[in-house]
Amino acid sequence: MKKYLSRKFIICVAAFLGSLGTSITALQTGNKIVAVIGLICSMFSAAFYAACEASVDRSKKEDGNE
Repeated sequence: MKKYLSRKFIICVAAFLGSLGTSITALQTGNKIVAVIGLICSMFSAAFYAACEASVDRSKKEDGNE
């Protein structure tokens, strides 16, 4: 439960939902370029979260705090 309340996760979810909302709105208005950009940003938000968590886990392992 601790990871779901972390700032990184909350920001990731907010970025994902914002990008997804942008994509949906763009599809409704017929702007396919913005829709694709929104979907790409949705995927990047998940990738950045995974990279941040990997970095934190790696630093904990190096410090011996695991």
